[in-house]
Amino acid sequence: SVSAQTTIAVIGTGWWSQGWHLPHLSRNSNIKIVVVDQSQNPTSNLNPNLESLSALAKRYDDAPYFHSTQEMLQDPTIGPTLDGAIIATPHASHYSIGELLLKEGMKRQQEANGTSDDYRPIHILMEKPMTTDVHEGKKLHDLVTTYKQELKGKGLFMINHSANYRTQTKKAKDIVSSGKIGRIRHITAFFASPLSWIFEDPTNKGWNEPFGNMLGNGFCWGQCSHLLAWIYHVCPSTLEPTKVFCAMNHSHITGADVSHGATIICKDIHDDDDDDDDDDDDLFGDDDDEMKTKRNQKASLQSHLGTIESLMQERAERVAELGTALKSAETLNNDSLLSKGPAIQISKKMCRTHLWNSADYQEYLSEITAVRHIVDMSGYLSLVMEGNEAIRKKDSPLEAEAGGSDRKKRSRRFDRDFYRTCVSEGLRSICYQFVLAPYRVGIKLEDIKTGGDIKYDRALPGDEDAEGGSDPRKWIAPVIPEADPTKFASDLVGSGDLVLLSSTQGAGADLDDHPELKDPLRGCRYVAAMELAYEPRVRRYLRNIYRDKAFLTTRPTTKGNDNIDAFHDYYGLHLIHNKPVKEHFPMDEQESIARKANLGPDERKELDNEMMRRERDSCLQYLNILKAEQVGDISVQIHLPFHGDNDELWYKKSKEEQKNIENQDISPLLDELEKVSLPPDGDTDEWNQERRKILRFALTNFLLPQFEAETRRELKDAATKIGVVAAAENLNKMAMEGPYRPSSIALSENRFIQPTGDLPMVGICVSSDGKDATYLASVTERGESNDHLAVPSGQRVDDDKMREKVITFLMNSRPDAVVVGTGGGLQSRMVARKMAELITQATERWNNRFIQGEDEDDEEFETRQAEFRQMNSQFDIDDDEAPWKCNVDLIDDSVAQLFGRSVRGKKEFPDFDVNLKCAIATARHAKDPLSELTYAWSVASDAGVFGAEMLYLNIHPMQQLLPKTQLLRQYERVLCNAVAEIGVDVNTACTHDHVHGMLSFVPGLGPRKAANLKQNISRIGGVVESRRSLLGKRLMGPVVYNNSVAFLRVRDIDQLSDQYLHPLDDSRLHPDVYHRNTWAGKIAIDALERVEAKTGDQEVEMQIVAIQDAMKNSQQEVKRLFDATKTEWESHFGPTFNIQAWDPRENVPADQWRDKVEELDLEAFANMLEEQGQGRWLSHLQMIKWEFRLPFEDPRKPMEPLSGDKLFRLLTGETDQSLRPGKEVIGKVVRNGDFGSRVKLEGDIPAFIPLRNLSDDHVETAEEVVNIGAVVTAIITEVKKDHMCVDLSLKMEDFRKNQTAWARPESLPGLDEHFDRNAAVQVEQEKSKEREARLAALRLSLGGTNDEDAGEGDSKKRSGRVTRRACAHPAFRNAKNDEVDRELRESGDAMVGEALIRPSSKSSDSLAVHWVVKPGTIKVIEVLEEDKDTDASIGNVLKIKDETYGSIDELLGRYIAPMNDFVEELINHRKFLDLPEEDVEQKICKLKKANPKGVFYHVCWNELHPGYASLHFILSTTARNYPIGVTQKGFSWMGKSFSTLDKLLNEFKRNPKGQSSRSSNNSGAAPSRPPPPETKGSRWGARPAAPPMQPAGWPGQGQSLPPPPAAQASGWGAPSAAQAAPQQAWGQHSLPPPPNRFQPPPPSGQPPSFSQPPPPYGQPPPPGPPQHPPPPGGYPYQPPPPPRQQYH
Repeated sequence: SVSAQTTIAVIGTGWWSQGWHLPHLSRNSNIKIVVVDQSQNPTSNLNPNLESLSALAKRYDDAPYFHSTQEMLQDPTIGPTLDGAIIATPHASHYSIGELLLKEGMKRQQEANGTSDDYRPIHILMEKPMTTDVHEGKKLHDLVTTYKQELKGKGLFMINHSANYRTQTKKAKDIVSSGKIGRIRHITAFFASPLSWIFEDPTNKGWNEPFGNMLGNGFCWGQCSHLLAWIYHVCPSTLEPTKVFCAMNHSHITGADVSHGATIICKDIHDDDDDDDDDDDDLFGDDDDEMKTKRNQKASLQSHLGTIESLMQERAERVAELGTALKSAETLNNDSLLSKGPAIQISKKMCRTHLWNSADYQEYLSEITAVRHIVDMSGYLSLVMEGNEAIRKKDSPLEAEAGGSDRKKRSRRFDRDFYRTCVSEGLRSICYQFVLAPYRVGIKLEDIKTGGDIKYDRALPGDEDAEGGSDPRKWIAPVIPEADPTKFASDLVGSGDLVLLSSTQGAGADLDDHPELKDPLRGCRYVAAMELAYEPRVRRYLRNIYRDKAFLTTRPTTKGNDNIDAFHDYYGLHLIHNKPVKEHFPMDEQESIARKANLGPDERKELDNEMMRRERDSCLQYLNILKAEQVGDISVQIHLPFHGDNDELWYKKSKEEQKNIENQDISPLLDELEKVSLPPDGDTDEWNQERRKILRFALTNFLLPQFEAETRRELKDAATKIGVVAAAENLNKMAMEGPYRPSSIALSENRFIQPTGDLPMVGICVSSDGKDATYLASVTERGESNDHLAVPSGQRVDDDKMREKVITFLMNSRPDAVVVGTGGGLQSRMVARKMAELITQATERWNNRFIQGEDEDDEEFETRQAEFRQMNSQFDIDDDEAPWKCNVDLIDDSVAQLFGRSVRGKKEFPDFDVNLKCAIATARHAKDPLSELTYAWSVASDAGVFGAEMLYLNIHPMQQLLPKTQLLRQYERVLCNAVAEIGVDVNTACTHDHVHGMLSFVPGLGPRKAANLKQNISRIGGVVESRRSLLGKRLMGPVVYNNSVAFLRVRDIDQLSDQYLHPLDDSRLHPDVYHRNTWAGKIAIDALERVEAKTGDQEVEMQIVAIQDAMKNSQQEVKRLFDATKTEWESHFGPTFNIQAWDPRENVPADQWRDKVEELDLEAFANMLEEQGQGRWLSHLQMIKWEFRLPFEDPRKPMEPLSGDKLFRLLTGETDQSLRPGKEVIGKVVRNGDFGSRVKLEGDIPAFIPLRNLSDDHVETAEEVVNIGAVVTAIITEVKKDHMCVDLSLKMEDFRKNQTAWARPESLPGLDEHFDRNAAVQVEQEKSKEREARLAALRLSLGGTNDEDAGEGDSKKRSGRVTRRACAHPAFRNAKNDEVDRELRESGDAMVGEALIRPSSKSSDSLAVHWVVKPGTIKVIEVLEEDKDTDASIGNVLKIKDETYGSIDELLGRYIAPMNDFVEELINHRKFLDLPEEDVEQKICKLKKANPKGVFYHVCWNELHPGYASLHFILSTTARNYPIGVTQKGFSWMGKSFSTLDKLLNEFKRNPKGQSSRSSNNSGAAPSRPPPPETKGSRWGARPAAPPMQPAGWPGQGQSLPPPPAAQASGWGAPSAAQAAPQQAWGQHSLPPPPNRFQPPPPSGQPPSFSQPPPPYGQPPPPGPPQHPPPPGGYPYQPPPPPRQQYH
């Protein structure tokens, strides 16, 4: 703190000093400020509103100001009294100013004779960086050291690294210093700032261009010093840098550096040198993983490259040490030579000269940029290092143990055990006696690639002889002329230098069966092959050949062969044969040059587009292939061409044949290796054969498997990248869809003449569930909820009761459009049609409210008006306003449906139903689709991820296969670009939550800054009147303002009706061009040929008036051009002009414009500004011209009305893939007519079977073939999307038609050109033949005949024995119980709800249906067969209890499908718990204990009886349960059937003991219960007994209940069973349970007849029959007594 008067100079008054230093200093009254700047009027692009020196002097109490530091120090009043200085000048000037001030401080001390302390030291705070030159930095450091010594520490010199003084920094330093986290061995630090707007703006020369002694300029100078200072502040001071590897990226616009990466290797000066090597080893070892996580960052790539260089250098130094020891040993005597034996042996085995050349590899590393090439280098060094360590461990175990005692142990790869063993036995030195060194093979391959000729005279570093040349023999494989391989190996084995080894694969094998194991050179070949396969240049060269020659082939698996037909999703992907892999990647550069050699510019562009399209299609196809492979339908293989691959049955090859690399043609790779590996002058066939074995082994065992794995990864990465881009393109289409434009203006006005604007709308969400209501929601112009109307379940909008309500609601809202969401399916289409009729009536009634009808006299007219006023009292019906127009349309409400079920929907409308929230969001979406998308993004998930809701939108069919992180990152960019194109009304966005999401995507803002802006605007009243006020009122900082202001609009709203708004504040122009530079005003004045005013205020006012007039003139010109274009068109083509398609930017030539601004030469004006040194502004000036014409015009085209394919897909949920001609479907006949039968398919899709398609034979009426209610299987012949209908056929001709003969819809992806159509046809024919042969075999085995002349009696002869069935239905299995169960269980959750049918073992006339109720639970249902033709046939009548079915399809459709629906209702019910019965009982007991007065109950699965549920409840102290059956008609309980579970539970709550249900059941129908237990074992095994009738644990369980009391009288006086039963459950009152929230109130209509029991609710009836009938209005309802029990 400063207590006495202190003088502090601020040197440099740029944006940082004026925005930070000066305001903070001024807050201390004891500080006297001095201002220093070389410019009288400082400027900065970062803050256009900097004040001059004179203005600063006035602001800060007449502060003195100077134009140089020297001038300030020489001033007699300031110089001697200066106490401190803040240096905030450009970087390059820091040294000179700092030196001047330091010397001035030392001068003061010297003038005090060095003894007196009575002098003023100068304290210095210098902004970072300290200097821009290393030498200046050292000199300044030395000067500061002297300064502190001479002043004895009185003077301070500090660098402003503000991050070092934060609380978290101090805490970090304390943690490190305390040693809690141990010794610092590795530091990873990251620093980022969103400053590209500074360093990529050419006008910011002070930030981008070097000056003084700077070497470049950019991000590093001002920001990296923060990071380095923080590291050295927090970390121990004993760290001393030893090595630095760094790299930087530069902007292609300004040349400024914008990103940096550095690896700084330090040593702790307290540690020994040996520990440094270990630290380096640990650092190098971890860089592989670091590189993988940052493969796309060049800085990390360079860092990793440096690490590998260090690793290679370190290994080379170790080997060099051994070489030195070897050379020194040669000069010693024999005794000394013997003592150095291990070192010599190790050096000999390592073969350093054959494995690497350090200088050559360093040069190679400096040239490569691809990640995989770096990985190749790392893998090669790791392999060699493992071999060398194995040698040391074997030949010098003590040294290896001592050297590795302190080194971190790493896991070893087990697949290299045999390699390490071979190398440790010295086989490496043997193999290179006849094999060329691998790195020389790689260099020769590189020569072939670059020039075609091998340079045998090349001299690598270290290879030079005395004359500087090189021995060409080093580039040729060594030749051993004196011995063949057998003798060579025998001699080595005899001398003990060669050991016969067995690999892990050969261990324990019989040598007679595997003679290759006897080959002594086998280990040598293994070592040479592995090291050759890992050499980086070899891999790089061969990888390119493999990529060019490799193919992709797919084959159907056994499962896929059964599933995939011509209508399957994966058809076309399962038989792709030899598709070149390179089609999935961009064209190779050399191939591109060759193909474009003789093409023109247009042809080249067309070729590029074609290759991009091919790459895109192939990558998207590969995503589908991956999906098919994951589900097990197809297998994928990447391979080279197979030998003799002309077999038509290629897809039938076994897995062993497919995977055997020996079957592939590897000659393209092998030939290249032989060119460089075999001696050019020849050698014996035996030795060349040995070398060929090595090359082949390297290819087949190492390279090709690795290349295939690499290619698979690259294919997936490329497909993912393309898929993410494709999904982003689809989202961009959604985001760039404009607001809905009602037909009342869309058909008459162009959007550039009359923008759509903010309109009131009504959204409708049609219920897709019969239990929920349909809602109409009205929203205001700003999207706020205004009113709503519910259409209850079971009613329609045009019902008598609802019609008047809907019309009144519409007149109350008077929307410009009514939009109906498609979420209700086909019901939405019907509602839209009905609403069109109601809208017509509402608009006519409103618009004719003042018009007297022709048949209406005055009195009737006045009466009608009075009634209208009374009904619409809130309207001012006397207003003279334009006629109300409105239309209705269907729109996609997928985004709205997401809002209705989201957290944000619940937060905004906590008390609204889901459908009501969807209706509101539907109207909002029609008003502005982009705002709804950004609103969906604005909510973070539980993990803090924004945009997670977007993943639930069906944006792209492949999105489920794409990484969510990449997908969201791309989605975010799309929304950012869209918001930047459209702009955001800042006042609306800060007022309404549903629009605030757009503010987060404004460039320069983001979620935090957007939230802060909203809070600041709310603090000042909720609105801003201009863009400048955002900065003037400190609502945002200058940097944020400069970045974002051009995208923020200030539009005219109600709160600003009395404010003056600048016309260009609602444009795309940055304030720099109309406030700071006033160029827009100058252009307007010049265009209108007006004289500029001389005074400041008059000039501003005149410019604003001129801008308004110029904009009005330009907009009138747009109107003129539109009218002229329309008139000319209609004069030639009649009234067919497309009003909405006209775009002045695209459809009007430049020479047609006649507005005033077009007359100006803006290019000359821009050149003049550039000559004056103000930068390039031509694009801004052109923007001014277009903003005058079309201020902030919306680039989005209006929302198109739904029709065709899209409408059909949204309403039905079906696509061309799922519903297409030729596909079999199941439907129910709903009506027969003169022209055919009406059928309803799944999803209520209407279908029609024409009379001609009902049968192959001629039929007169539909009833001859099908009856109403029949379930039929038919073939689709045509999908009529415009009519929302499907044409079907029952003709056998269509059933027998080949699947591939049906036309493939054009909207589906085309079949790949490499798809083998012949194989597909052959597979289809084989499947058809197998099916026919199976049926024929069944007929023969069952005593049938294939003779067409067999008599009818023979064909229907019955044997009466249980037998297999001749049935080809896909759900039928001729299998046993266990086999069917196993198939269902192995299929997993996919088979839940499905059913398979088999012959029953009980009799020859019964079947067994295995129905999967839930995962792991299968219920078996017996089906009786009647009217059978033979034992092998399926009965023509199938019976389950009293229900009959005509076919298996009908049984599945009418019996299994309804039960699946009821199971779905059960498990989704609020009272259902998916817990064991024991846990459910414990839960309700706990609830009862907490609330003794409550009655608690839950439903769960019955564990003993599959397909049954259990109702567990507790009344007093004991938990009890009832069984609940699931049937095709609903839920059964106590002998009754209930259509919904709620009705069953309501009945249970009325009679929790079930007695009344028993006593009133006069029909004798047994209560629903599981099947009785079998007395003996069956095919299903022993079953437990059925659950009891009465609840478990009830008093007297196991005994029959007492009979109900005899009825005393009928009618109202008859006591109910509940009254007659003992009072056990309800305490003192024998009443039924009172009404509660689960039950509706009593009816208000006519009372039931006297013969019926009384209503279940209300006051109990009197004891006797009523004396008089109830009144006409219904019996009087009396409130029930206070409840004694409450259900939970």
